[in-house]
Amino acid sequence: MEKVAHIAIDVIQAFMIDVFVGLGTPPEEARICAEVLITSDLRGIESHGVGRLKYYYDRIRAGVQRTRTEIEVVQETETTALLDGHHGMGQVIAYRAMRLAIDKARRYGLGAVSVRNSTHFGIAGYYPLMAAEQGMMGLAVTNARPAIVPTFGAEPMLGTNPIAFAAPSDLGHPFWFDAATSISQRGKIEVAARAEKPLPEGLVVDDQGQPLTDAAQILGALDRGQAALLPLGGAGETTGGYKGYDLATMVEILSASLSGGAFLKDLLGLAPDGSRRPYMLGHFFLAIDIEHFVPLQVSRQITGGILRALQAANKAPGQDRIYVAGEKE
Repeated sequence: MEKVAHIAIDVIQAFMIDVFVGLGTPPEEARICAEVLITSDLRGIESHGVGRLKYYYDRIRAGVQRTRTEIEVVQETETTALLDGHHGMGQVIAYRAMRLAIDKARRYGLGAVSVRNSTHFGIAGYYPLMAAEQGMMGLAVTNARPAIVPTFGAEPMLGTNPIAFAAPSDLGHPFWFDAATSISQRGKIEVAARAEKPLPEGLVVDDQGQPLTDAAQILGALDRGQAALLPLGGAGETTGGYKGYDLATMVEILSASLSGGAFLKDLLGLAPDGSRRPYMLGHFFLAIDIEHFVPLQVSRQITGGILRALQAANKAPGQDRIYVAGEKE
């Protein structure tokens, strides 16, 4: 049987805060980072929780991520803003960017904030959830270092480029969607490698387009640029792989073109001479204040009605229940 150790949430959270503070992160910013990570674990997304702490530790010690976050407002209007994160803590940058989008939406109906020169910000879903908790709809996307092949390609070009969206409902939980535009993503491969479990075929290919299943082997090959993730829909066009490819491209455009930031191979974290440098990620956040369109309760009821109808649909043989996004979490 698999051995499982249970550790109290407050103990894990305090440990993460201590690690970030020990590395030089101000206490309040360390709390934000730990909160994003623990939220991932509590919602069942093991790939982006406390297991990622060493990931940030290594980047900070390597000098490619700053522990003190200095956010510059490059440009701002009533409903929009462009921020430069100057390679600080991605969770802090993203939290403040979404907070700004929410504040703008509360006053003007919509708030959109783009970010450049950021770092990995944890689960994308944390940030639209902030909007949903304020009675708003929220959207967050980010680019990432290349990992996905374009359709008919065998070279990693696009990041896993997640799309996250949340909307309030009257079900007792919001509709909450957070997914990479690849079939799988690195964090899940890391979980499989720690558990010494193989991956199924159809998730990862080598630089010749051949399937890979050994999780530990895949991680090394990804680091060397000799493996890549397949986009949602898989390889080729038959099963719709171009859809995941184009969604990843859409996220790349929103993350880089609206921020004047880096894109594709410039996100590898490598300088021209091969030395390590910051990853220079871009993000985009959108908050929509529902009350500027319809009363919040009307929107909640309609969203809830959509979700209840989906849950009540005829079930496939052998299935007990139909879920909607955010319900299991």
